[in-house]
Amino acid sequence: MSDVVGIDVGGTFTDLFYSRDGIHADRICKVPSTPHDPSIGLLDALKTADIPCDDLSLILHGTTIATNALIERVGARCALVTTAGFRDVLELGRRDRPDFYGLTGKQNPLIPRNLRFELDERMDFRGDVIRPVDSRAVEELGQRLKGENVEAIVVSFLHSYVNPAHEAEVASILAGINPDWEIVTSAEINREYYEFERTSTAAIQAFLQPLIKNYSRKLLERLGEWGFRRQTLVMQSNGGLVPASQLGHHAAHIVRSGPAAGVTAAARIASEAGFDRVITGDMGGTSYDVAVVIDGEPEIAPKTNLDFRLPLRVSMINVHTIGAGGGSIAYVDRAGILKVGPRSARARPGPVCFGHGGTEPTVTDANVVLSRINADDPIGLTNLTRLDVEGARAAIGRLGEQIGLGVEETAEAILAIVNQNMAGRTRLLSIERGYDPRDFALVIFGGAGPLHGAAIIREVGIKTMIVPPAPGVLCAMGCVVADVRYDVSRTLARATSSLEPGELDAAMREQEAEGRAKLETSGVTVKSVLVRHFAEMAYSGQIHTLRVPVEEGWDTARINDAFAEAYRTEYGNTLGDIATTIVSLRTVVEGQREHEKRQSEPPAPLPAPEPAARRPVHFSRWWDTPVYQRQTLRPGAVIEGPCIVEQSDTTIIIEPGMTGRIDAFENILVEVA
Repeated sequence: MSDVVGIDVGGTFTDLFYSRDGIHADRICKVPSTPHDPSIGLLDALKTADIPCDDLSLILHGTTIATNALIERVGARCALVTTAGFRDVLELGRRDRPDFYGLTGKQNPLIPRNLRFELDERMDFRGDVIRPVDSRAVEELGQRLKGENVEAIVVSFLHSYVNPAHEAEVASILAGINPDWEIVTSAEINREYYEFERTSTAAIQAFLQPLIKNYSRKLLERLGEWGFRRQTLVMQSNGGLVPASQLGHHAAHIVRSGPAAGVTAAARIASEAGFDRVITGDMGGTSYDVAVVIDGEPEIAPKTNLDFRLPLRVSMINVHTIGAGGGSIAYVDRAGILKVGPRSARARPGPVCFGHGGTEPTVTDANVVLSRINADDPIGLTNLTRLDVEGARAAIGRLGEQIGLGVEETAEAILAIVNQNMAGRTRLLSIERGYDPRDFALVIFGGAGPLHGAAIIREVGIKTMIVPPAPGVLCAMGCVVADVRYDVSRTLARATSSLEPGELDAAMREQEAEGRAKLETSGVTVKSVLVRHFAEMAYSGQIHTLRVPVEEGWDTARINDAFAEAYRTEYGNTLGDIATTIVSLRTVVEGQREHEKRQSEPPAPLPAPEPAARRPVHFSRWWDTPVYQRQTLRPGAVIEGPCIVEQSDTTIIIEPGMTGRIDAFENILVEVA
């Protein structure tokens, strides 16, 4: 029994990837997501694909539930208990502002000021007690909180990253007053300094924890009713997996669950195809996610800003997101300028052509009007057998009247704008960071990505676009090929030269033991365990750090050499003999599951098969365009643009002047002629 299924729940569609060997797709499908209860869409996908429950050993799952809860602010009612004088840390932040120019803007903290409380306790930066916790004051506060109808409480004290004893003491007292409260201490979520970021991360965890716990419980119940009672794993933002039964306590770690899965799969596919430097582009119904992979490894960020003054300080794959998806709405702003996104039609009502009651034109409607999408094959929809082309034309026509353009011209303008938006974000991760885009390939995926990838590589100057065999469900595949991962970190804040011999080694061993214990507790069968250590380092006086791989047994000179090498790689130079600081130590413990490593020789060139059909498609003008079915394209086949490749999970556009070649792993490699 080795069959596995990966399921990614997106904002518009829920994608399924079923495999008997853990790498090849035996069945794939897309069904509409059910935002009111995502577990329903997940079960719909399993039933639609007719997955054999008895043969299934593992379900691997990516989800947007945490992301959507934060965007829509539909999490738990939380309270904050903090050190006297630090009640407003969530609003003070870093003295930043929402807009670069001007002094106006709104802030929407997860915990309002009337639910933030202070306790007169204090530790110093070494973790020594200055003022102990007054247990009577905690009990009085607990009684007051009972009247505030809160679901979760964050306990975040000054310097608890060094000594979490006060946080643990207060949490214990509050739990005794009301066991139903979800109590989160900042030190158990993040053992690093920066009071604002640590408190914000704990607040995000508490805000999501009741919701995610309820979701995981409901999901496991529904799977049990379906007949599946074996292991279910959920994708984390760092590219690793965690058991669904532990999901509530890792709520803050799944905020970028789905995008991380896609990058994980894209990195693996590109590496097999011979590309070690790639940019990944995931275009779904609501957003476009971009990430960079260097030497086969996705870039990991120690924190990200989810919103204004809402930082999340946990390790995650560095994914940049913009509001550009198939459901992005096109409109004319007050200045009379055509804009696309970030507002989305989402799963309901969706694009006009989906027939769910949508009235505003979207990117998908523009593709339908230009005949780039086959109206007679509505992918993932169950409510109609043919897309509403006339409805889409009418909606785009009304928009065009406002700017003096015809229907096709307006549709072309919509695609030009959204393509420029995505190309701009792709440039941000390449040219503007000192990388030459000609050294990269673009792995394009998502239900809408292959419709736009050709335009992106043309705009950015990337030479090759890689279209995986199942691009529309690649995030679901990413769940299947991911490993189990736990990140453990804590602040050191020490001058590198001040470290005693063996001191850093001891810290590494301690964090490795903690990570291995978590891996053991997960109960997931793994083939091997990979342990890696990283020091977050900077020159003395610098605020921003670099992540530097380090190993046990290194002395301070070797650590400094590694930092200099990393600094030179990032910035092109070093600052000479300035002293360095180790801000924090991070340990990654990865339980590697059984995966097949594929290798193959390049196939001999083959002529293109006969197209399945031809139809007029608009590329600046109407072209008589061949339409191929993906399953007829064998390794070695070469197809010339303009052409369209259709498959059950997406549609692929190869523009005029481009060539597509099928490699040994059945990827389509598209290049500008």
